[in-house]
Amino acid sequence: MIDPIFGTFHKVLYCKIHKNFMINMSKRVTIMIDEDLDKKLRLRQAKLIQQEQTSYSYSKVLNESLRKVLK
Repeated sequence: MIDPIFGTFHKVLYCKIHKNFMINMSKRVTIMIDEDLDKKLRLRQAKLIQQEQTSYSYSKVLNESLRKVLK
């Protein structure tokens, strides 16, 4: 059976077999963010980079912020 979302049997089979291992699947989305929100997210990102002393992606900051709000 071919899944219309993934298109091929191989991908469907792979997803079913590895279902337990595919916890964090990302989806690329284009959105418009107001400047004030962008500034707040970038400030939070800079703060986390200083605290963690490692890289911290903008996407990760955005995802964590959305998760807190959308609980």
